[in-house]
Amino acid sequence: MAARIDVRKTYKLYIGGAFPRSESGYSYIVNDAKGRFVANAALASRKDARDAVVAARKAFGSWSGRTAYNRAQVLYRVAEIMEDRRPQFVQALQQSEGLTTARANAALDAAIDRLVWYAGWADKLTQVVGNANPVAGPFFNLSTPEPTGVVAVLAPQESSLLGLVSVVAPAIVTGNTVVVVSSFDRPLPAVTFAEVLATSDVPGGVVNLLTGSAATIAPWLAAHMDVNAIDLVGVAGEQELATELEVAAADNLKRVRRAPVAEPDWTASPSLDTMTDFVEIKTVWHPMGV
Repeated sequence: MAARIDVRKTYKLYIGGAFPRSESGYSYIVNDAKGRFVANAALASRKDARDAVVAARKAFGSWSGRTAYNRAQVLYRVAEIMEDRRPQFVQALQQSEGLTTARANAALDAAIDRLVWYAGWADKLTQVVGNANPVAGPFFNLSTPEPTGVVAVLAPQESSLLGLVSVVAPAIVTGNTVVVVSSFDRPLPAVTFAEVLATSDVPGGVVNLLTGSAATIAPWLAAHMDVNAIDLVGVAGEQELATELEVAAADNLKRVRRAPVAEPDWTASPSLDTMTDFVEIKTVWHPMGV
């Protein structure tokens, strides 16, 4: 009897809730932490980036229109599925980051806990950063946060899962949709995370994930006129690239988030700033008694 040949996994992009191959037709080799071949990942092109922006814009209206409580439920569901798929994430973290089983489990725990933390803040942020403003006149004056829109996110190169969750979760929990460029050398945890999103309650287009070179894809996202904000914390150690992207983002007055330090500590406790960086404060006047 002939020996069975394993069915090898094909790693693809995640755009609009589907898993297409790169429009370019190219892929690149992904090695593990010891330099051994693991997989071929799709090499996203600028056309893939444009398709991802279209998908994110299409999903924005529905996602931002949901109640904050419902978005919290969706993020919590993602955490549940990550817990269920623990062995696959642990293996991806061991391959990508060279972690022991214990450390890979700890990194996964931190990523899941971070999702739950942001889910818990979804319906509380308005009460903290919004306000009923005192005014001199017979008016109600109310300020409330609203999502910025489509956010381009450059995921950290080293912290392939916890760092990824730390930049994606605060953007989507506040009602934004995102186009994410994953770690180039360590894309497998990100692709596994995309598979979780596809099998959870996250609508297609809310999160779009591209594997490939940030130096190639990010300039197109930074200059794209339908991208409203860009998160550069993931490339905090690449100051030249971050500066180039910040200049390109000025063409349509994007919100730009940059790291205060060259090497962010992704294990540190998150703050509300990660959410408020990608919201706009809308103030409404309304006459009393009407």
